[in-house]
Amino acid sequence: MCFHPGNCELGVFDPLLKSQEPLSAQHVARELSTSVDGMERLLDALVGMEILEVETTDEAALYSSTDVTNLYLAQGSVKSLHNMIIYQSQTIYPLWNNLADAVREGKNQNEKTFGLPPESVFQALYRSEEEMLKFMGLMNSSWILDGHDITTAFNLSCFQTIVDLGGCTGALAQEMVKVYPSSSVTVFDLPQVVEAAQKHFSQENDGVVFHTGDFFSSELPAADLYILARIIHDWSEEKCLTLLKKIYDICKPGGGILLVEAMLFENRRGPVMAQIFSLNMLVQMEGRERPPSEYTHMLNKAGFQNIQVCRTGKTYDAILAIR
Repeated sequence: MCFHPGNCELGVFDPLLKSQEPLSAQHVARELSTSVDGMERLLDALVGMEILEVETTDEAALYSSTDVTNLYLAQGSVKSLHNMIIYQSQTIYPLWNNLADAVREGKNQNEKTFGLPPESVFQALYRSEEEMLKFMGLMNSSWILDGHDITTAFNLSCFQTIVDLGGCTGALAQEMVKVYPSSSVTVFDLPQVVEAAQKHFSQENDGVVFHTGDFFSSELPAADLYILARIIHDWSEEKCLTLLKKIYDICKPGGGILLVEAMLFENRRGPVMAQIFSLNMLVQMEGRERPPSEYTHMLNKAGFQNIQVCRTGKTYDAILAIR
């Protein structure tokens, strides 16, 4: 869906969701404190993109949302992608302004964009509470879209205790609880992330337990299955191997690890979304997106042997490895 994220920043979709009747551009402009002319142009463009609908009368054009818009773009919807769009607008887009430098230098652009050294990737993600909450909203939105497909990519019912490392808001863990109600699911993340998750997202996390720590430096809780969802792609191969080996060492025989990533094809000629994500890792983090063979190689090197790959057909794919 191609539209400028400024639509979500302005809150254009929320008055239309709340209203029981179509609204005029004047009404929306008044509610959002914008110019009437600018709002009318914007609403007309959204109609052209088939994001909104319009009824034209003798007196005025009246605008209304589509079902898809109400579901995914209005901030008040339970499945809203508003936070994802805001994060992309206010954080990802500024980084991409320095894409040419990232390609020339082969390193992230946090220093030019935010005044932080390239190695300070987490300081860039969490440089303020507001920024951290935007990032957490992005992660939450990701699992609104893809969480069910990931949790059902393999039959995980044999794992009674599950730990989601770097599980952020607990949205993916909540999907696990829904699909596997007999399993206990723990989110393991940094103290400030857990505090924010419980404060701002707790109503969505019934049945999920939170545990604080740094998965690189802290002792990991015992579990039958460890989830690394959108974690491995953040880091260099050296750091990935360190983390995977740490998980292998704590796993009991029959225990496993579930990797969730946007996997490239083996020839790297797609999917285009994974290619874009890999460029984003270049401008923002230390890592990259990889084809299944590279994840398998790292898992083998860490000690895992029984490895299965599942292409979900959606944005994210899954790899299950058993010790």
